[in-house]
Amino acid sequence: MNNMGSYPPILRHQNNEPQNITDPNPIQDSDPVPTIDLKHLSHKDLDEACKEWGLFRLVNHGIPLTLMEQLQDVTKQVFSLSFESKQEACNECPITYFWGTPALTPSGKSLSKETQNINWVEGFNVPLCKLDQFQHQLASFESIRVLLVDYATHLSRIGTTLFEAMAKNLNLNLKDTKSYLAENTGIVRVYRYPRTDAGWGMEVHTDSSVLSILNQDDHVSGLQVLKDDQWLTVKPISNTLVINLGDMMQAISSDTYKSVSHRVKVEKDIERISICYFVFPGEDAMIESSKYKPFTYNDFRAQVQQDIKDLGHKVGLARFHLNQDS
Repeated sequence: MNNMGSYPPILRHQNNEPQNITDPNPIQDSDPVPTIDLKHLSHKDLDEACKEWGLFRLVNHGIPLTLMEQLQDVTKQVFSLSFESKQEACNECPITYFWGTPALTPSGKSLSKETQNINWVEGFNVPLCKLDQFQHQLASFESIRVLLVDYATHLSRIGTTLFEAMAKNLNLNLKDTKSYLAENTGIVRVYRYPRTDAGWGMEVHTDSSVLSILNQDDHVSGLQVLKDDQWLTVKPISNTLVINLGDMMQAISSDTYKSVSHRVKVEKDIERISICYFVFPGEDAMIESSKYKPFTYNDFRAQVQQDIKDLGHKVGLARFHLNQDS
């Protein structure tokens, strides 16, 4: 994947404009990220990880290692195609191709790509409920579609199991958990972070989801999380997933659980592939919390998009906090 022609043109140009990405907060060498065993799920350990970290590794998750490896391999094949091929393949289909920013509209189009705010990333946005509508003559695209159909079944199982355990820990009286974790909202995004020393793959952010399930490259690190005002690199470990909580889970839990701040660092000499699943509440499901004004995910998403357009960045849950000044 060293062909510069596979990169979006705007990222090829950025490669010639190195920036200083030094961060004032030191990064620790150790990796104390908690590990949760899905096969022998400890509600106590899960509760502690959600309260203290908002992130954990998941082992014994039940996804065949061969499937995870095949997804990584086929994803690399797709990204190695020319930029024009990738763009054309996603012109009129539910899968959308984006670059330069992780901020997307509901349709999956890039929300903002101002030159001064370029992120060193490209990716595909895949609404899982629409996978059967995607057909393309390129073999690599058909391969990734078939694999994702299988992968989605495991993601739904894992997400539901974890969310129901969290809801029990929080003593939530959820009449219909499906409205807070709606499978038809599930999205997979596959990312490539090209080789560069020109900036960040993704700047500091929180996810808007309930849960995010990450299958990251086994050999290339890059994900960093903020813990106790220090940045920790989440080291890649084979056959494990990384689960992080998003804004919706923090709101549902009335701030008992945290939506973890994270970012992605790029490497000068090697690319990184990651595959992430995001799941959200039903768009019209009302989220009621002791810390926030009642709102739906539709309300939240619309506010985030407006803030990105007006301010250049996401404000997030602070917009809905009960103590927010009018």
